[in-house]
Amino acid sequence: MGRTISRWASYPEGVAELKKSHAPRPQQGFAVFFTGLSGSGKSSLAKMLLAKLLERGDRTITLLDGDIVRKHLSSELGFSREHREINIQRVGFVASEIVKHGGIAICALIAPYESARKKVREMVSSHGGFVEVYVSTSLEVCESRDSKGLYAKARAGIVKEFTGISSPYEIPENPEVVIDTKNCTPQQAIQIIVDRLTAESFLAQQ
Repeated sequence: MGRTISRWASYPEGVAELKKSHAPRPQQGFAVFFTGLSGSGKSSLAKMLLAKLLERGDRTITLLDGDIVRKHLSSELGFSREHREINIQRVGFVASEIVKHGGIAICALIAPYESARKKVREMVSSHGGFVEVYVSTSLEVCESRDSKGLYAKARAGIVKEFTGISSPYEIPENPEVVIDTKNCTPQQAIQIIVDRLTAESFLAQQ
């Protein structure tokens, strides 16, 4: 990685893109993709990771939070499986463009379907790194944190197609990181993620 590209190996117009894709890992873009049930803590962790990485001051970082994306990018979509997958693919496309240009994308979505998450991984991985973080907080704990009353409305049938109640959540098959916020503090969770990013050389040692 990061090796010099021979003049004879490529047309000149392709060299710049090849250098981006073969840059040393600390210079490559990457995405951290948080997935988990509503109330699992993924959005809070994503914001904390954003703050932690901004402290380094050397990278462009974009937060793609599920609620914000729904409002500004997918406001016309519902919550059927088809519409959920379209929403996730849109986030994947934006994340892949950020990564393609050397930036860091931090995504926080419920993203309940494994097939959709795999598509995002493929989109992003063609340009840089992808680290999936499964926030595995249990349904019971998520319900106990339900400040908006969404779980109660879902159980009462008021809110339809609610993940974990009337719509499935498929547990990630091979996430790079698994976090249960019941068993560690948010600060410990962020350190676990940063340690993984450093071990994978997406972040330089400090």
